[in-house]
Amino acid sequence: MTTNVADGGVRRAGRRVAGHSAFHIFCRSGLVARGVLYLLIGWLAVQIGLGEGGEEADKQGALQTVAGKPGGTVMLWLLAAGFAGLALWRFSEAAFGQPVADGRKATKRLASFGRGVFYTAGFVTVLNFVLGQGGNSSNEQSKTYTARAMEHPGGRWLVLAVGIGFLAWGIGSVVGAVRRKFLERLNTARMGPQVRRVVKTLGVVGRASRGIVFGGVGVFLAYAAVTFDPGKAKGLDGTLRQFAGTPAGPWLLVVVAAGLLVFGAYSFCEARWRKVEAVRDGSRGRSGRRGARRLLPQIR
Repeated sequence: MTTNVADGGVRRAGRRVAGHSAFHIFCRSGLVARGVLYLLIGWLAVQIGLGEGGEEADKQGALQTVAGKPGGTVMLWLLAAGFAGLALWRFSEAAFGQPVADGRKATKRLASFGRGVFYTAGFVTVLNFVLGQGGNSSNEQSKTYTARAMEHPGGRWLVLAVGIGFLAWGIGSVVGAVRRKFLERLNTARMGPQVRRVVKTLGVVGRASRGIVFGGVGVFLAYAAVTFDPGKAKGLDGTLRQFAGTPAGPWLLVVVAAGLLVFGAYSFCEARWRKVEAVRDGSRGRSGRRGARRLLPQIR
């Protein structure tokens, strides 16, 4: 009995924290951090496509670029804080359910948990870099983790599952972008007609481009699992460079990289117009009064 009361108190406290306006701002700062990171990655990839790139087009390359600028250390700490905000929000959503229809379903909570893990990895990467521990490129990390997984029984199937997961995520992002589903999560009523058209274009191009790239990462992971060859796995940088090896040549890489730049710009739009509103808990008392509310930022 005492344990149940304590658990209920913890959950209520967690909901209050997740519904606080400061927490909403914390989450929005994560969208800004995400936008900055994608702008840097996109720019590095453009330079690679034009034959002028020296850094990897991934998180490590982006962080090295930031570190080399005046005030780079402060910027890196802000990026780390932003990704921490995104991760914490996703985990809170996994605990309490998404603020959408059927948001408490296990599938939606699991999706939120997966995104929380993804953003946690981003936070750890930035934090390690700030603390001087550096890190390998996304290609080296992908090959290393794939090889370690395959050393264990069932590891090959785990790698295949992760690859399929990335591929499914990528396809879902492209489909959602084409169908403009992302507009449902933006407060378009506060936009003027011209701004709405610009944001819609940025969302379609940017989200589709990111989906194509991460879908490619999934394809290479799945291929590594099927061939039982960890060397076939590629990270973000390696996947982007593969576009330059197609018959379209480096210009395809430039086009895809430009799409990542667009996604970076779109992330700033999300930070500005993403819906953050009260969501009813779905229950009412006998007197007709509204049940408890859960305030969660609608950030994806």
